[in-house]
Amino acid sequence: NIADSAVRVMTTEVYTAVPNSIRLIGNRCVEMVPTTDGGRFRMAPDTTWDTINPANPSAWMDLSEPKSKFDVLTAFSSTPAAGDFVVIGNQSAADVYAGTNRAAIAAIGAPPSSTLGQSRITLAQATQFPLGYEGGSFVIVPNAQQAVSYSCTIGTDANGTGTGVLTRYSKYGFNSAPICPSAANATAAVVATKLSNCSFSYDPNQGATQQSGYLQVQLELTETKESVTMTFGAHVDNAP
Repeated sequence: NIADSAVRVMTTEVYTAVPNSIRLIGNRCVEMVPTTDGGRFRMAPDTTWDTINPANPSAWMDLSEPKSKFDVLTAFSSTPAAGDFVVIGNQSAADVYAGTNRAAIAAIGAPPSSTLGQSRITLAQATQFPLGYEGGSFVIVPNAQQAVSYSCTIGTDANGTGTGVLTRYSKYGFNSAPICPSAANATAAVVATKLSNCSFSYDPNQGATQQSGYLQVQLELTETKESVTMTFGAHVDNAP
């Protein structure tokens, strides 16, 4: 039951992580940037609307210059809040962690007309996102968790019971260099106990298309010299 609960928690966040954001830190710590929602942004102006309403035009994302707001064409299932982050594309883990393609939200509201989109996002500061991310899609990373890491310790006591712990760390920001956080600088939550062994492995280029990664997790739980080993894997969509 302990191992199964850990599987459910980890795989849910792996499946929703920003593409290419998963990275190993040794073989007992893995980091990712889970998302809560996403959508499609306007890629060109609404020329008909702009001609009639030049003082209140459509807001569209142009990657050739900094933009402070854009119209969202799709509806949110979980509406983002001020302080959450917009991430556009991610061909390299370095981008989202360094903030190259990430910008904080200042406000979210309605556009001047429903014909322009479902909502309008205003960024905390004008941002120019990298060229090459013109797919028209974005994801939302909640400020309440930011980047997330799973880290495990291992060991057994004199009675043959595992003393290791699998811990989820969040709310520690975004580190350009991969550094596994600790309870001293992050919000920590215990995911599994009684670990006698634990390891993570990750292949970012699984499959012929080179767009699907694969994370494998092995957990060994031991109590009074009786052990159960669980190995599970999760495919990762690395196509931004």
